[in-house]
Amino acid sequence: MSDSRLPDGVERRTFDGETRLATRGPPVYGEPTDGDWRAWNPDRSKLGGMFELGVDTGLSGGETVLYLGAASGTTVSHVADFAGPTYAVEFAPRPARDIVEVAEARDRLFPLLKDARKPATYAHVVERDVDAIIQDVATRGQAAVAVRNARFLADDGRLLLAVKARSEDVTADPEAVFDDVLAALEPTYEVLETERLDRFHADHLGIVATPRADVD
Repeated sequence: MSDSRLPDGVERRTFDGETRLATRGPPVYGEPTDGDWRAWNPDRSKLGGMFELGVDTGLSGGETVLYLGAASGTTVSHVADFAGPTYAVEFAPRPARDIVEVAEARDRLFPLLKDARKPATYAHVVERDVDAIIQDVATRGQAAVAVRNARFLADDGRLLLAVKARSEDVTADPEAVFDDVLAALEPTYEVLETERLDRFHADHLGIVATPRADVD
């Protein structure tokens, strides 16, 4: 692996003369393929954007993952290619049906038609002490969602949060929104790294955090 910050199972490979991120698995959204490998488009994936920008996500491959806001499965399909058991929470029925189709070819991907704002509704399914929570929920109160789901995260686990400023307040300055989100996370999480994702996703902030030791 040429990039030490990429987890095992994520590589940079050449597609049509262009070096791109890739995972090994069946294609999902019309992405280029080369044998068993498929390109990972950072313009369609916040986590892919974080990898492209060199963010240290703390992922090494094989982790148990709780993915919040799985939508139609673009990013979570790549995650399930390199991670361990991957629980994909999506509230809207139509995209959740798409994830079910994606999961048919991925035995480590478990779709859940649930609301990420209500973790008690899937606490009986998702195992405790997951290694990573990956969150891309386009709703107001994104920090509150991360805090409510902290119950599932291992003490040394990672929260990988993509904050969409316009989902919080379409009229507010994005930097002010990001400051508010970071302040709301602070009692529960220690923020390890932040990175603006504007190269791929306008008015988005990528956050890497870990649970505070003094918070149950």
